Amino acid sequence: MRKFLSFFVGTIMGALVGATVALLLAPSSGDTLRTQIQDRFAALQEELAQAATERRVELENYLATLREPQPSGIEIEK
Repeated sequence: MRKFLSFFVGTIMGALVGATVALLLAPSSGDTLRTQIQDRFAALQEELAQAATERRVELENYLATLREPQPSGIEIEK
């Protein structure tokens, strides 16, 4: 497990360094690049908010079904 965690952290760090180098060496101007990054970030935020809302609705519906009385399957005769 520890080896996997080290590998995962190394992969994330490598991706961040690679992304930083790519941004610094990009052929676009700084203003254009910043605008593109802001647009992508805004789109990502919107997608995450929508996914969170959808998941919340799913979980609330699931919770409602769990709160409904369930038949016990055992009948008691009087």
